[in-house]
Amino acid sequence: MDFSQPKPKREHEPALPMINVVFLLLIFFLMSAQIMAPPPLEVSPPVAEQGSAPADDLRLHLSMDGTLALDDLRDAAVWEMLAETTDPDKAKVLIRADAALPAAELAKVLTRLSALGFQAVQLATERK
Repeated sequence: MDFSQPKPKREHEPALPMINVVFLLLIFFLMSAQIMAPPPLEVSPPVAEQGSAPADDLRLHLSMDGTLALDDLRDAAVWEMLAETTDPDKAKVLIRADAALPAAELAKVLTRLSALGFQAVQLATERK
């Protein structure tokens, strides 16, 4: 006869509740995240002391060397697309220009936008 104490069984924590929690967190973060396409050009906008978040229909990107981009379009293709825009006076254009872009280049873009009939043009800046 064996009267020795039985070895205590090691109780394992059930892993199913932890898997459920991780899965629910994953779903939460996927549903609450804003998935945006990366900008077509890397620009660092100029700094301003105050301002509000601009509303835009068209988001133009201007790099420091004067390259113009709108989604996948570049330079001449951007101007062709803008020329075909219906009701340019009602469209809101946001320009994200690099802080190192010469002001003369920005003035040329603004003049050309004005000639195409765009009236609501805003320049994006970062808060100071």
